Order: sequence, then structure tokens, then C-alpha cells
Amino acid sequence: MLIQSYLKAEKIVIDQVKKIAPACMRYSLGLTFFWFGFLKIIGLSPISELVKKAAFLINEHHFVIGLGFWEVCIGVCFCIKKFNRIALVLFFMLIPGTFVPVFINPEDCFTVFPYGLTLEGQYIFKNFILISGALYVLSNLQEARGN
Repeated sequence: MLIQSYLKAEKIVIDQVKKIAPACMRYSLGLTFFWFGFLKIIGLSPISELVKKAAFLINEHHFVIGLGFWEVCIGVCFCIKKFNRIALVLFFMLIPGTFVPVFINPEDCFTVFPYGLTLEGQYIFKNFILISGALYVLSNLQEARGN
């Protein structure tokens, strides 16, 4: 009896979470990208130096600011449902570049290769979570449109 009551309650919770999870993921991604991008634009991003090292062939300052605007745009597009497709395109164009420092400046990313991550390395590898979140948003695009 207790187990059946628990399972009924669990089903109710799961059904409710299924309704709000896509929006929660979109807003989480949106807020994260908006915030990280805004910090780059105003010069307060703790990752700016790593980005500048990775962008050594171009004007690093302008690159960081441009990247900040790109991330803010991704954030806004994730928060506005009808722009989610644009957010996903911009996101998947951006994300490969976030792993560049691992290959060109591994000393900035690892204390002991391949498992001892620095703070910068952890910042880069958290992108696997963001990728999973974006894939989740992508998987819900058709349902959101009713197709």
C-alpha cells in the first residue's frame, strides 16, 4: 500500500516536471549564456585571458567583446521560445571553439594530463553539460510546435 502510494505520488511529480523541464532548460541555458557573455562585454569575465590566448591571431580584445555579444545573443534566443532554432544554430557554431584551449594551451587546462583539470579546464569541460542541455532543447522543438 505504501509503495503504491509512493508510485502514484512519483507519477504526479514526474508528469508535472515533464511539463516544465523544457522551459527550465531553455531559461537556464539562456541565463548562463547571457551572463557569461555580458561579463565578457564589460571586461569582468575571469576566462577572458584564456580566450585571448586561444585567439592569438586576431585582435584579442575585440574578439572577446564579439564573443560576449555572440553569447548574449544565444542567451536571449534561448529565453524567447520562437528564437530557439537560432539559439541552437549559434550555440552549435560556438561550442567547438570553446575546446580550442585544450589543444593549443593544454598547460592552462590541466595540472596533470589528462585528468587533473585546472579551474580553466573545468570551465571548458562544463560545456559537455551545456551541450546536453542544448540537445534536450533540440529534442523538444517539434513537440513545442505541436508536430
